[in-house]
Amino acid sequence: MSVWPAWEVQECGSVTSWFAVRLDLPDGGRVDVLAVAAGGCVEIEEVRAQPPLSLDDLTALADWIEEPLLEACAAQSASSPESARPPESAPPSESAETLATGDRPVWPSGAEGMRLVAEEYLAAQGQGADPVLAVMSATGRSRRGSLRLIGGARDAGFLTPRHTRR
Repeated sequence: MSVWPAWEVQECGSVTSWFAVRLDLPDGGRVDVLAVAAGGCVEIEEVRAQPPLSLDDLTALADWIEEPLLEACAAQSASSPESARPPESAPPSESAETLATGDRPVWPSGAEGMRLVAEEYLAAQGQGADPVLAVMSATGRSRRGSLRLIGGARDAGFLTPRHTRR
């Protein structure tokens, strides 16, 4: 079982953290869970299982993930936001350094930035992860901003066109 922070929202002095949990079953199956921790409570937001879980297994799911999830919540609250990257994602490139005033990385502009966006996108796509979320994590931008960067990388020729032109 692996647990890692997915993202975190800080608002009005309170922190809401989402955690991705992956449980590999002995029969080759897999269960992916998205859990949210806020106000001292941990709730399950989404469950995806291959093959599907029975109702009995679904009710036992909370017991299976409770201890590792609580450990990850405690570790997240004690650690810095820089450690909030999933273990299978590539670390940001050396040119993406963190500003002293915040957690948003400095992202190069122009062709170099578009090339880095394309690398992040393709790496996540190759791992079967959400490529837009990977670009969001690498650049520190919102979903809309990341989609703009991805579109720019497509226009610059670093990614294949979205639609085939006739």
